[in-house]
Amino acid sequence: MREIAVFSGSAHHQLAQDVCDHLDVPLSPVRVDRFANDCLEVQLQANCRERDIFLIQPLIKPVQENLVELLLMLDAARGASAARITVVMPHYSYARSDKKDTPRISIGGRLVADLLVAAGASRILAMTLHSPQVHGFFSVPVDHLHALRELAQHFQRNDLSNTTVVSPDLGNAKEAARFARRLGVPVAAGAKQRFADDRVAISAVIGDVAGRDIIILDDEIAQGSTVLELLERLREIGVGSIRVACTHGLFANGALKRIGDQPDVTEIVCTNTVPVPAADQFSKLTVLSVAPALAEAIRHIHNGESVSALFD
Repeated sequence: MREIAVFSGSAHHQLAQDVCDHLDVPLSPVRVDRFANDCLEVQLQANCRERDIFLIQPLIKPVQENLVELLLMLDAARGASAARITVVMPHYSYARSDKKDTPRISIGGRLVADLLVAAGASRILAMTLHSPQVHGFFSVPVDHLHALRELAQHFQRNDLSNTTVVSPDLGNAKEAARFARRLGVPVAAGAKQRFADDRVAISAVIGDVAGRDIIILDDEIAQGSTVLELLERLREIGVGSIRVACTHGLFANGALKRIGDQPDVTEIVCTNTVPVPAADQFSKLTVLSVAPALAEAIRHIHNGESVSALFD
């Protein structure tokens, strides 16, 4: 069988190291230099010839820098005669650009998918894409993981007899329903309208939430405007304790503090698909590791086994 080689970009080196620890393989070194004209140069400093290559790089801030670095890593692996190149992308930030909802805008999610394939990606391993249609933007196989198992295992330690899972919007309602089934609790959803990146309105919450303990589930939290708006509606209805959960804890522009300062929010839970800013400074925050799940998916891909079996 082909040998495996795992490389990490600059975006989240710790996650890549944790994945390699679970795989019991070394994390191969990468050299990234910047020329005087500000261009990047990337060198993979381990043998790639006829190997099964895995490149770990979430697209996080600075997104464009990390994207170009990933494209150069792909090109370097392809030029080094890799047998197969799998991009392990725990967070695909351009997945939010998934439709043409106003005139004369680009569908960035599809464009970046085309760039990754053109640069040499044979396969994509992603986690919790923003919407199902993003899967179809790629012209190579995509293994789409989710963190519902890790999140559910965390919350199952609590008494859930009076709990409802609430999705902030209808777009995430299917994912919230799957999560609620894992926990054996009801589900509800907010009726959301977005006016700008940081301005949303939730007119109502669809479902029975009055007097119940709430777990808000979203795919990612960036500026936190949606969660804060949903908290206002839930307070108006009258609910018990509130916990907030997401896969991608981006927490941009002080969002973690804004949500954590809400007195009725007892816990914030996210995974380590992206580095969480100043995680140790917030007592309400719990960060769950997805390194074991990514490592098992990589192992199954390398061995030619079913990845979907991991969720059965």
